[in-house]
Amino acid sequence: MTLFDGQIGGDNGPNAAQRKMAPLAERMRPNTLEEYSGQEHLLGPGKPLRVQIERDDPTSMIFWGPPGVGKTTLAKIIAERTKASFIEFSAVLSGIKEIKQVMVDAEGASRMGSRTILFIDEIHRFNKAQQDAFLPYVERGTIRLIGATTENPSFEIIGALLSRCRVYVLEPLSEEMITALLHRALTDETRGLGAMKLTAENDALTLIASYSSGDCRSAYNALEVAAQLASSAQMAGTGTGIITHEVAKAALQQRVLLYDKTGEEHYNLISALHKSVRNSDPDAALYWLARMFAGGEDPLYLARRITRMAIEDIGLAAPEALNLCNSARMAVEFLGSPEGDLALAEAVVYMCLAPKSNSVYMAWGAVKDDVESTRQEPVPLHLRNAPTKLMKQLDYGKGYKYAHSEADKVSDMDCLPESLLGSRWYHPTEEGLEKKLAARLIEIRKIRDSKHNK
Repeated sequence: MTLFDGQIGGDNGPNAAQRKMAPLAERMRPNTLEEYSGQEHLLGPGKPLRVQIERDDPTSMIFWGPPGVGKTTLAKIIAERTKASFIEFSAVLSGIKEIKQVMVDAEGASRMGSRTILFIDEIHRFNKAQQDAFLPYVERGTIRLIGATTENPSFEIIGALLSRCRVYVLEPLSEEMITALLHRALTDETRGLGAMKLTAENDALTLIASYSSGDCRSAYNALEVAAQLASSAQMAGTGTGIITHEVAKAALQQRVLLYDKTGEEHYNLISALHKSVRNSDPDAALYWLARMFAGGEDPLYLARRITRMAIEDIGLAAPEALNLCNSARMAVEFLGSPEGDLALAEAVVYMCLAPKSNSVYMAWGAVKDDVESTRQEPVPLHLRNAPTKLMKQLDYGKGYKYAHSEADKVSDMDCLPESLLGSRWYHPTEEGLEKKLAARLIEIRKIRDSKHNK
């Protein structure tokens, strides 16, 4: 790798011939901000990234966003616009040795007045030591670092490096925007597929755009396959040179799903599922559950999380929800997919429709807080076990009142340490079965109070 490897060449530049042989997504890569589509919240007039580029602000930056939204393209455009040497570095293929060599080259170029942009794709894949290696060069301004990541920088980039960079969040491209880009690629005779003289049904391009999940690269790849299918059919006399809905569907095979079972999207989706259940929205909950299944999530992980929802959010308002979730887990283990998946869907819908209560969840948290923050009182003598003669001589168990000996099964005996007498952590709701439990609790307290007052 040399300092000038990877520099940008336009359509007539030294890499033009090579570019014509490249995949469609590479050939259609924008060369200027004017060609760039999307990210208006960053690149519109007066927006932060646009201002930074126009002022030639040398601050390093991190582009955070899903695949295919233009992170690499934007870095190359910035290098071209600021007339900087561009080095593209892959965190998958490079180590400390390569990093140090690039830094030496960049320092030499800096002394000669040349500026260097170091673009690191998938920067989150570098470990702490590798990321540390960039720090002195970023601080001295030897390089301008632009990192691209699909993962949350807060978790994946070391704090020292993150504090020296501006983080820009790139958003998935809309279906309308991707459809327009596909139209452009189909008619562009210089960089696109225009030389093939193909046309496309509008719903075919819309289908490709919808299946791409905001990933422009994926959409271009699918269009290229669809164009090859349509062209081959035309040459064989079985097609008309039109990319139809059926041709597009054949090219797609399977929807692109933005999902990482260990990354942020995993936690975003399970959060959406949990909050939809809590908000009693069965349609939304089923959607998020299906998204996680389609992304390849472990059904047993989902069973555990759904059981947790029954405990936290349904509680004693509908205690049978916990039994239903355990039954669904057993179905997953016993039947596998797809029947086990359906059992989880049934549990999710039931919990959405069930009455909600987090009273025990809140009471448990409050009790634990008090256990941590108050003196650890000894157990009152009347509640202690007295299996030996010595313990009885020490008054263990003295004054204990056996509730079953009471007509109403409630004694006036206090069961908390003296310093906590009167404390109440559990406050039942008026939802579902808990409404009856609340009434019973009021009755018990009345009985106990009446006996205390005698």
